[in-house]
Amino acid sequence: MLTPFDFNHVFQESIRAGSPFLTLVARKNDCNHMRLGFAIAKKQVKRAHERNRIKRLAKEYFRQRQHQLPNVDFILMAKQPVIDLDNQQIVETLNKLCQRIITKHEV
Repeated sequence: MLTPFDFNHVFQESIRAGSPFLTLVARKNDCNHMRLGFAIAKKQVKRAHERNRIKRLAKEYFRQRQHQLPNVDFILMAKQPVIDLDNQQIVETLNKLCQRIITKHEV
């Protein structure tokens, strides 16, 4: 997702799942595939290489699971303590948040 309209659309009527490290916001879309956007503030994650690491891990996570996920727009937001996690812990957190979104989405 690239445009502000897309982001605002997701934030309006969203399903949220959060942890102390990451928040995943989702909303059903009209496309026939899932889409991913990032809202990782410099105020929360100060160093660019840390923000990029989070984005890189999330992109790979969603790329591997894109055919198993419903037609949903996801926005990933990071909180400051996420920089203390290693890559495996970030992927595990993403997995838990995605499972919660999917169960909420199906209800």
